[in-house]
Amino acid sequence: MRILLTNDDGFYAKGIKQLKDVLKDDNDVCIVAPDRERSATSHSLTLDFPLRINKKGEKEFTVDGTPTDCVLVAVHGLMKGNLPELIISGINHGANMGEDVTYSGTVAAAFEGTILGIRSISISLVGKEDLLFDSAKIFIKGFVKSLKDFMLSPGTLVNINVPNLPSSEIKGIAITKLGKRIYRDDIIRHIDPRGKYYYWIGGDAPIWEKIHGTDFEAIEEGKISVTPLHLDLTHYKEVENMRKHIDELLKQFRDGI
Repeated sequence: MRILLTNDDGFYAKGIKQLKDVLKDDNDVCIVAPDRERSATSHSLTLDFPLRINKKGEKEFTVDGTPTDCVLVAVHGLMKGNLPELIISGINHGANMGEDVTYSGTVAAAFEGTILGIRSISISLVGKEDLLFDSAKIFIKGFVKSLKDFMLSPGTLVNINVPNLPSSEIKGIAITKLGKRIYRDDIIRHIDPRGKYYYWIGGDAPIWEKIHGTDFEAIEEGKISVTPLHLDLTHYKEVENMRKHIDELLKQFRDGI
């Protein structure tokens, strides 16, 4: 299978190297990744300056842009004549669960692949230090093989989070929904040597609500979390609710003309 690998930790991150290592023997693998860390860039595109591509090895390239840029450069440029059959973004150094998926460059790259009609996966290792990649590698290798037996629904991508545990300590696999984080952000202000204020986005680490069936719960229980995500962000129940108020909305509009 032709597979495009990307990430938001950058080309030199250990996770993407580990990912290629486990997939290269059975697949045709190409890496197109940011030339530096681009975490939390979400689905941003670079439109205000030209992108530079550097070849780093056989089917290995860096791009001085975002993860989404990398997917577009690969699909519409570097791999245009031989498109990937699968895009995998990761292995991310740290979790991408709950509302994190809206910030994550890792997940956004998989969203972009899905928009382009290519099956896409994002995978993250839930840890900060002493990362144990073996469990994630074993799982993704098997998951890729399983994709030969079933197709993802149109507009669907898969977001995977793996506990930072030895494979022997993984308690199972859970198909999950997104959890809910409780963010505790703060803006930290300092003064630079020229007397000007500058700001860091900081604060305490977020915590999460204990909700059954979520990605957070699965990780807490030592399980691999597999969360299907969809491009359609429509809140269908709210569509019906708002339709009840359409006459009033129209009246307010007419009154404002």
